[in-house]
Amino acid sequence: MRVLLVGGGGREHALALGLSGDPAVTQLMAAPGNPGIAGVAELRAVTPTDPAAVAALAVETAADLVVIGPEAPLVAGVADAVRAKGIAVFGPSAEAARLEGSKAFAKDVMTAAGVPTARAYVCTDEESTARALDEFGAPYVVKDDGLAAGKGVVVTDDRSVALAHARECGRVVVEEFLNGPEVSLFVVTDGEAALPLLPAQDFKRIGDGDTGPNTGGMGAYAPLPWAPAGLVDEVMRDVVHPTLAELRRRGTPFGGLLYVGLAMTAAGPRVIEFNARFGDPETQVVLALLETPLGGLLQAAATGTLAGHPPLRWRPGAAVTVVLAAQGYPAAPRTGDVITGADRPGIIHAGTARRAGDGALLSAGGRVLCGTATGADLAAARAAAYALVNGVELAGSQHRTDIAAAAVDGRITIPG
Repeated sequence: MRVLLVGGGGREHALALGLSGDPAVTQLMAAPGNPGIAGVAELRAVTPTDPAAVAALAVETAADLVVIGPEAPLVAGVADAVRAKGIAVFGPSAEAARLEGSKAFAKDVMTAAGVPTARAYVCTDEESTARALDEFGAPYVVKDDGLAAGKGVVVTDDRSVALAHARECGRVVVEEFLNGPEVSLFVVTDGEAALPLLPAQDFKRIGDGDTGPNTGGMGAYAPLPWAPAGLVDEVMRDVVHPTLAELRRRGTPFGGLLYVGLAMTAAGPRVIEFNARFGDPETQVVLALLETPLGGLLQAAATGTLAGHPPLRWRPGAAVTVVLAAQGYPAAPRTGDVITGADRPGIIHAGTARRAGDGALLSAGGRVLCGTATGADLAAARAAAYALVNGVELAGSQHRTDIAAAAVDGRITIPG
């Protein structure tokens, strides 16, 4: 099977590692890829958000399967363009990808499907935003209606900050705050059948103790020792299958990866958001534990044969990933700095590039790379992940020191 992977971030490096380990994958290409992905795949130049260009590349490379990593190409309709060429695609149509592309659309689908989620209002001016903020009270939750690379959400006790974020975004969704630890659940689906992966937890804020601004994610771990028994079955029953059924009813079936972001509240799991692709950095830990060959799983979803796929197999133990970010991230990340110590197994590249001439590895984004490790238990995996990150040299870099610490210490509780 010849696979073309679209994207070039940390999530795509993790996917490339998984795909390259599948004996059924005979050739792996990535467009545009990154220096880490270059170690396991043939890199091709393409603009990932250009549907015609990606479709032409899929034809040129005689790809049997195209796997689309990031959200922007999905919302731009890349999957539609490739499918129109008769090539199997793992990733939803542009219409179905609106689950991530528009928070308002996602809320409408959840309401129609009876999915448990926060009460919310879609606001387009300051007056309606102010009314919604006053109704829900602090902490205030304001979400950009469009794509924002994981940084379009503000959660604050300061009403003026919430209003300022709404003004900056234009169209927003104002929600009631959901109190409780968060869970990320990835679900592979062909639109009808659905297979859940291991639940994970990520860390969105830049600083230890969940302080500072939101980011695309500063680390993650799996599995969740504190998650209640039956959680996945409950979410599949109450969230995933009703959502997939509603999208089928609308004539826009969702095939690909449905990401369900949950808050574990006193009233039970509540959906915070949907994404239309693998989440980053949770992908790094979930795929590190997946024993089932990844290429065959994604192909089954892309070809509508997921119902016949064998049950998923998982490696024992746990996985932790710690993100190393550039100086100034997330507001104004500095790029172009030399990176050393990143040539070890377990280092996954996100925002990196090679310098012309000497080939030195440089920082080229906000989240530069991450250290991903497995272990017999969460404490062992955590220690190994931090050993990886601490061995990397990047001037001014920053990382959280508390990824998975509360879970290791048994300090995570669900509100009663």
